[in-house]
This record gives sequence, structure tokens and C-alpha cells, in this order.
Amino acid sequence: METKNLIIRETVFEDCEYFAKWETDPEVTRFLSYDEDRTYKDVVEEWIVDKLDETKLQFTVVKKEIRRPIGRIYITRLDRYCDSLDITKLYIAGSENRQQGYGKEMMRELLEYCFVFLHMERVTLDYYNGNKGAAALYEKMGFAKEGVARNATKKDGKYYDLHLMSMLRAEFFEKVHDKYNL
Repeated sequence: METKNLIIRETVFEDCEYFAKWETDPEVTRFLSYDEDRTYKDVVEEWIVDKLDETKLQFTVVKKEIRRPIGRIYITRLDRYCDSLDITKLYIAGSENRQQGYGKEMMRELLEYCFVFLHMERVTLDYYNGNKGAAALYEKMGFAKEGVARNATKKDGKYYDLHLMSMLRAEFFEKVHDKYNL
């Protein structure tokens, strides 16, 4: 996948080094379910196991200008019978890459991939309480609120609620696809 500023490609082994660095950075992990003691070995093992799982997809976000990874996308619960999936994790790392519009650009391309290429009927995602940036982006992109899953995730031994959202295929074509001339 390619946008004006980004290349979104399948994750390769070498990307694990970036992920291990980012996924111990409190600015990246504040709203993600990664424990503080996450290691490079944990990242590599997770990548290997998930690569073999047909219900999961892993992508690396590369900034064209510098030809280096700046983010990650992790899709789970890919259900080809029900035509649904969950965008489980996505982030842009590095303060210099935030507030540049890359999240919106990444999300537009990812939604087109999900609804057009994968032919999904439903895409879901969630976010932590207090993640106002994610909430605003998802609402702006056209996701509908579905509710709150109480104590739905665990991080460093503590449970957290997750706000659930979804987008249907017809909503994508009505709200996103046409709006951004995809």
C-alpha cells in the first residue's frame, strides 16, 4: 500500500528491532496493551507466531522521505466467512512523526485495503479511556461507537476498559471512500 507520504508493507523480521524500541517507549505504549518489561525477544517470538496465524496480519508503516519505518499496524480476528476483522494495534512512533497527518493517511489507506482488497463487511477497533487523539480520528474517519468493554485488556497487571467502534462496508464507501476520492 502506498500513499503520498507513506508505504505500508508487510512486516519483515528486521522490523522487530524498531518495534522492540518503540514498544518500550511510554509515549507509544501509553494507550497500548504492552507491559513495561516487553523485550526484543518477546517482540520476535510474537511476530513469528503471529506470522503463522492466518487470522492475523502485520504491517510496517514506512515514511517515504526517509525510507525508514515509523509505525506499525496489527490486524487480528480476520474472519473470511463473516468478512470481518479487528484493527488491534496501530501507532506512529517518534514525536517528530506525530501531528503530521500520518495517522489519518495511514487509516485511510488501511480502510481501503480492508474494504476493497480484502472485501470486508465490518472492521472494528478499540481505544483506551483518555486516548482523545485516537477517539477523534476514528470518529472523523466515520467509525460508529458500539460501547465500552469493561476490563477488556490488561497491562502491567492492571485491567483497562476499551471503547469499541466499528465501520461497515457501506459506511466506508459513503463516508470515507467518496470523501477522500479513493
